[in-house]
Amino acid sequence: MADPILAAVTAHYEQALATHGTTAKGVDWKDEDGQRLRHRQFLRLVEDDPEASILDFGCGYGDFLPFLRAHGHRGRYIGLDVAPAMVEAARRLHGEGPDRVFHRGAESPEVADYAIASGILNVIRGADAAAWTGYVDGVIEGLARASRRGFGFNMLSLNSDPDRRRADLHYADPAAMLAAMIARHGRHAAVLQDYGLWEFTLVLRHAPGSRA
Repeated sequence: MADPILAAVTAHYEQALATHGTTAKGVDWKDEDGQRLRHRQFLRLVEDDPEASILDFGCGYGDFLPFLRAHGHRGRYIGLDVAPAMVEAARRLHGEGPDRVFHRGAESPEVADYAIASGILNVIRGADAAAWTGYVDGVIEGLARASRRGFGFNMLSLNSDPDRRRADLHYADPAAMLAAMIARHGRHAAVLQDYGLWEFTLVLRHAPGSRA
């Protein structure tokens, strides 16, 4: 893999999967409760649109799929991950068919109604600040390109306690990120930071008529 950031990300998550299996720790979350809590924030985008297609960018082993189905979502699910072992695990767990598919890569081969990315903008893995910022911007712009109706992502928040931050993790200013998203993609955006974790979820809807 030519991109050193993607190579490091792939190695990190494949090691987590090898160590912990298809569990929350296998995708580098602390526990299943926190994993589901993060999933829940993205329902803000799709809960009134049960037939919409969803791209899960950095899908891991596809845990978001059964969560969506349990909350009444019926639309096509597209899982995308750079780690081959994650894609293999997702296919093994969930299968593939008309309503679900898993792709390996860093760019989606298809556009969905909504696109989300959970947890993939945090773990720097030795990248310098400028390179990681470029990676973050690239992922977000990829979500925008791959979505017709809206997209969302989560990040660790600079509103967290300074003495508890880790040097190997990336933190962002939620207000600055919201302002940047509004400037680039329109004003139909919101920051969610009321769910008890030192992070935030940003969701944005494309203006009607702005996407084909």
